[in-house]
Amino acid sequence: MVIRGGEKREPTLFQALLPLIFLIFFLFLNVHLFKDTLAGSNQMALILAAAIAGVVAYTTGVRWKEMEASIIKSISSAMPAILILFLIGALAGTWMLSGVVPLLIYYGLEILNPKIFLFAAITISALVSLATGSSWSTIATIGIALMGIGRTLGIHDGLVAGAIISGAYFGDKMSPLSDTTNLAPAMAGTDLFTHIRYMTITTVPSILLAMLAFLVIGFTLHYPVDHTDVQEVMTALRETFRLSPFLLIVPVLLIYIIIRRVPAVPALLAGILLGVVFALIFQPQAVRMVAHTGGSYAKAAWIASMQAMFGPVNIPTSSPLVTRLLATKGMSGMLNTIWLILAAMVFGGMMESGHFLIRISKSILKVVHNTVSLVASTVFTCIFFNVTASDQYISIVVPGRMFAKTYRRKGYKPELLSRTLEDAGTVTSVLIPWNTGGATQATVLGVPTLTYLPYSFFNLISPFMSIFIAAINYKIRRFKPEELQEEKEIPVK
Repeated sequence: MVIRGGEKREPTLFQALLPLIFLIFFLFLNVHLFKDTLAGSNQMALILAAAIAGVVAYTTGVRWKEMEASIIKSISSAMPAILILFLIGALAGTWMLSGVVPLLIYYGLEILNPKIFLFAAITISALVSLATGSSWSTIATIGIALMGIGRTLGIHDGLVAGAIISGAYFGDKMSPLSDTTNLAPAMAGTDLFTHIRYMTITTVPSILLAMLAFLVIGFTLHYPVDHTDVQEVMTALRETFRLSPFLLIVPVLLIYIIIRRVPAVPALLAGILLGVVFALIFQPQAVRMVAHTGGSYAKAAWIASMQAMFGPVNIPTSSPLVTRLLATKGMSGMLNTIWLILAAMVFGGMMESGHFLIRISKSILKVVHNTVSLVASTVFTCIFFNVTASDQYISIVVPGRMFAKTYRRKGYKPELLSRTLEDAGTVTSVLIPWNTGGATQATVLGVPTLTYLPYSFFNLISPFMSIFIAAINYKIRRFKPEELQEEKEIPVK
């Protein structure tokens, strides 16, 4: 059938699902055939799936100009995440060179008992994220230090990353400073603090179960690293860096800046510059090692500062483990992740241009009959958008708009919708390898998404807790008939 320019029709459900089916098939092949799927194979899978979506969209009357505009809009929505990614790469480099991360690792090894380390990791991450409102900043700072401690203790990378991510996303979800915590009630039509209070019903049990799981695992794990190995690491850190408590000023100032609600980009830039200044003051030996120059200190300072921000940094120590632990890649280490995000945004934009995502969502709405099916449909729709649109904000905004009238029509107060959006949209983005959340945290922590996914207990429990609370009908808020009647009687100006 030939479609004339401008003549459009709604895609069938099969047409809407076809690009997604191909994407899943391509990704399945990549996981089995490539060791490093982040290095290009998954990016190509997304681009090929986007091409298939474009062909299908064309058959429904969508023209290239519309597809192109949708792709550009999709990529534009990811630009803040891309800028933050670049800055996180530079932050990791300067904080390593300055001795901030080595100091945190040193203190952690000195204080933390291996058996309670995982419990401490989730707790510390939760508190910092709650204070800052940012899971990304928490993982890029405290998270990197905790990963270093976990590796030194010989704990599986997936377990350590899972504990960090669970705690960080709890704080991100519950903090009034978090962007997603403000976005969800805005989409649903409720206020911030009503939303936060109502979230405690599902979020507190989820984080307590996750903490209990890490506590039990901690006491049952076998630790292959003995006390001598830990002492060797601590000695290597002392020999290589000047581990002064004054270095703690850097993370404390950054946390203060974030709490003051300074936007992420300038806040992270301030953290980078603080790292550079403290590196030049406290670590002249490390600066010269990174600069590989015997000239003036000013020359070495410039070379080492630039290198820490943009490229790989390897600081040799007396311990091979510590040398590997302290290696960073700077901004350049983020390029594969940014490539993945761009490819994901191309796919999401192409799916949006063909109205495939809305078509699939409309089919989901047809199965809504009661509280459980409504909440479950919202949960799976949020996860679906995290998988297909590759962005946690889209997974909150689009389902929020889609379901708002349905919740109200069925008599449910908007905080039920806003809570469900966070229970599913916010916390599952980090579990999808090609989502901005999953791609970023895998790169920052140096742990593949599928490695930490089984241990991100809070993120896995939250969507099911949302459905469970709905199933037992616990504190499901509904409008009283007179409230809905009053609303109808308000005159329209």
